Amino acid sequence: MINKYEKLLAGLDDVDWAGLTHAYRSAHDVPGHIRTLCGSDDEAREQAFRSLFGSIFHQGSRYSASPVAVPFLARIAVAGPAAAREDTMWLLTRLAVDWHDEYDVTTGINVAGWRAAAAERGPAELLPWYEEQVAAATDADKRAQAREMRDWVAAGNSFDPRWSALQSYDAVLAELPGLLVLLDDDDARLRTRIAYLLAWFPEFATISLPRLLTLAAREEDSVAAATALLAAGLVGPASTAGDITPYLDASDPLMRWAAATALICLAALDEAPVGSGLLGRAVAELATAARSPFDRVTDYCDGDLHTHIERTLHSLPPGPDPAVVRETLDACRAFRRGRG
Repeated sequence: MINKYEKLLAGLDDVDWAGLTHAYRSAHDVPGHIRTLCGSDDEAREQAFRSLFGSIFHQGSRYSASPVAVPFLARIAVAGPAAAREDTMWLLTRLAVDWHDEYDVTTGINVAGWRAAAAERGPAELLPWYEEQVAAATDADKRAQAREMRDWVAAGNSFDPRWSALQSYDAVLAELPGLLVLLDDDDARLRTRIAYLLAWFPEFATISLPRLLTLAAREEDSVAAATALLAAGLVGPASTAGDITPYLDASDPLMRWAAATALICLAALDEAPVGSGLLGRAVAELATAARSPFDRVTDYCDGDLHTHIERTLHSLPPGPDPAVVRETLDACRAFRRGRG
């Protein structure tokens, strides 16, 4: 059924999927859905995506099957059927960062804090407590239940969602070197998707940052270019401001918006804050975008330009004219009221 895409699924049937879990307990159905992504039936493929989004990424939750699925999805994103690649990249992004882009748009992912919180509730830390529960169980049924939970934790699992989500994040992180080829893909949507994904991996910035800046400079598709530029601001050090500032004079308003937003992101860093004059220019550009929104938008904040501008301004360091900030926030709110 899969023919030329079969090589992308090498090892799929070697995984004990039934021994893994997703939102609906046993993950035995995951390999079938992944295989369907490489098939020729468009309707079946769409259903497979819906099933995967609802099971291994269920309302933001990740499960033991989630990171195991990542390498197969990454192969499909790079070399799978054209109809499957973009949606696969979107699934990989969600498996990595949930909906962080909805509420971390101005700062990027705080991976260090995430790792510290997850480490406190990892299997090694939880196992002694579950051993105590087994020892303290007073009847056979409670002891059997405690043993089942103890064995699950001993197998390398945790009930803490921060820990399980981090496993998927790290699985995607491990695939980023191979996914970088998408920055040179013929499809602008795939170039956009990989730039967007890279925005949430600061630990990969030494490799991704120069590639993102190169894409922003050469890209003809405005959405892909703007996505890459803002991604550079999310993962780069404060010195990245020097690379981004010239885009405040770009002819494309979407690029000016991305540059302004990226500079405000960088201004939050401690080592070398963006100057107040430059911040004032950035705020002015966001004010222009709020009053005269453009047709094409990025995926940041689910494409909601005005909400993105609001959240960006709420993290603004002191310096820019408060009146301009208030007027811009008012323009964003007025736009949303009018749209509603």
